[in-house]
Amino acid sequence: MYRSRIEQTVGDWIIYYEPRSDGGRKVYFAMARVLRVEPDLKRSGHYYARISDYIEFPAPVAFRTEGSYLESSLQLPNGSINSATNRTAVRILPRNEFEHICRLGMAPALEDTNIKPEEAVAETQSEYSGPRPSVLTARPLRDAAFARIVRNAYDRTCAMTGLHLVNGGGRCEIEAAHIRPVEDDGPDSPRNGLALCRTVHWLFDRGFLSVEDNGSILQAAKLVPDPVKRLLNPEGSIRLPSIRNAAPHSVFLRWHRENKFKG
Repeated sequence: MYRSRIEQTVGDWIIYYEPRSDGGRKVYFAMARVLRVEPDLKRSGHYYARISDYIEFPAPVAFRTEGSYLESSLQLPNGSINSATNRTAVRILPRNEFEHICRLGMAPALEDTNIKPEEAVAETQSEYSGPRPSVLTARPLRDAAFARIVRNAYDRTCAMTGLHLVNGGGRCEIEAAHIRPVEDDGPDSPRNGLALCRTVHWLFDRGFLSVEDNGSILQAAKLVPDPVKRLLNPEGSIRLPSIRNAAPHSVFLRWHRENKFKG
């Protein structure tokens, strides 16, 4: 029933939201770009929307702030919720409301970049086509958002060593590592991330270290220096994040073992 609305978004951005049902937070929590809509070859009448550039907001955005809904279609003239619209799972957002929600969600990441809030989702019209992708596609902002989410999920502690190094200004030494790199179509999702100290991050990116689906740390023979081996968690497994749905996904871990690991 929502196919025609989804098809309107092809080539454009969408926002993910989490309703109150089943214990949800009633927030907007991520954004992505729709590449295409294609049929499900196994189920007649069903379709997939293929997604790119997925990124979660460092600060999930509440549906309602200061007594008003951020989606104007959700609010009746008397200020109460429009129940009919609220029951609609897919809604088309006006551009200004989309940009406002994204600015709020990406605000913490902006603190780590030189991008101004008003520029974060500003779009320019190209000479021969529709709107160009926003600044949100730029790596500096996306990297800052990804780093914030991953570091917070792991309490700014290295998953492989347990090191927690923070300077006097509150900045931590821990970095956010993509399990499947962005250049290899890895998403900016916490499920594709690990919080690692700088040296371990370097070794992980080069395939000297990897992780089994059960969390066991893998070491490439003769490639991991002895001082680093002594730093690794003595139980031989990574420290999982405090946020359950931020744990590394087996799909990305398997990709790393099969394409990066030199063991």
